[in-house]
Amino acid sequence: MKNALFVVSITFLLSFTLRLSAQDNRFNPEGSSTPSVHDPVVAKQGNTYYLFCTGFGISVLSSTDMINWKREKPVFSEPPAWAVEAVPGYRGHTWAPDIIKHQGKYYLYYSVSTFGKNNSCIGVATNKTLDPGSPDFKWEDQGMVLRSIPNRDMWNAIDPNIIIDEDGTGWMSFGSFWEGIKLVKLDSSLCALAEPQEWHPLSRRLRLINDQDVEPGGGAVEAPFIFRKGSFYYLFVSFDMCCRGAQSTYNVVVGRSRKVTGPYVDREGNVMTKGAGTLVVKGNERFPGVGHNAVASFGGKDYLFFHGYDMERNGRSILLIREIKWDDQGWPSVVL
Repeated sequence: MKNALFVVSITFLLSFTLRLSAQDNRFNPEGSSTPSVHDPVVAKQGNTYYLFCTGFGISVLSSTDMINWKREKPVFSEPPAWAVEAVPGYRGHTWAPDIIKHQGKYYLYYSVSTFGKNNSCIGVATNKTLDPGSPDFKWEDQGMVLRSIPNRDMWNAIDPNIIIDEDGTGWMSFGSFWEGIKLVKLDSSLCALAEPQEWHPLSRRLRLINDQDVEPGGGAVEAPFIFRKGSFYYLFVSFDMCCRGAQSTYNVVVGRSRKVTGPYVDREGNVMTKGAGTLVVKGNERFPGVGHNAVASFGGKDYLFFHGYDMERNGRSILLIREIKWDDQGWPSVVL
């Protein structure tokens, strides 16, 4: 009887340990079924998570557990005509979407550009639902929100992120390289800039040549995401180089401010407009570069959604999801 009880106890403990281990690694599978994505953002409707990411027509995936993902139809079956006309070389490969629900409607912002140029636009589409099986499901493009033009603007109109402040005002952060990350106020429709316009610098990194001249295009900062927690707004941005497979050096840093307009400072009090940022996550041997994140809260937990260049897939980018841990000073970090 004692031996039988011993076996039962060991079996129970082993089963519990395996379940606990599986739970600990729940969002860290990175197996063969983990989808290849770039620039993910996630929203939840009902029991389903919907992930939007860079791809032709804006790629869409769905999941009920954040582990197993199913490909859905893209947002656009053909590229918006205005975007094709505005950006030479754009043929429908649409970058870095952001999704927000406001007053019962979903707003999906997206980037129209070509690599390494700032002839770029940010557009927005709206929908009553994210469920493709609903009779109300229909993405309706609302057109251009913002545009950058070479030799006129020293900023790049890509990588939008929208936040509604404590007063109910909508703000859009955006930017990549050049003069860095900016913030602009939106009007009540969330589909156009507020007038008179209100702009704020958020983050910038200078890249110097021979310690003197600023290189055109500026320093490597992009992909802003503002997340409000407690009395602070947290500005996450990606530093260094993406899109180079095994040679990628992407990493995520953060600063915070009590006002959505900034200034955002790192843990030491240095301002992000002068290149500062507190590290959230950086690459490792398997994932040399990780970045372009979104933050979302589900079930009382905060998650970082981002992509990493996977050496086990020849440097291909895959979806990474990690729970954010906040220290006693209110600073976030994740374990890769």
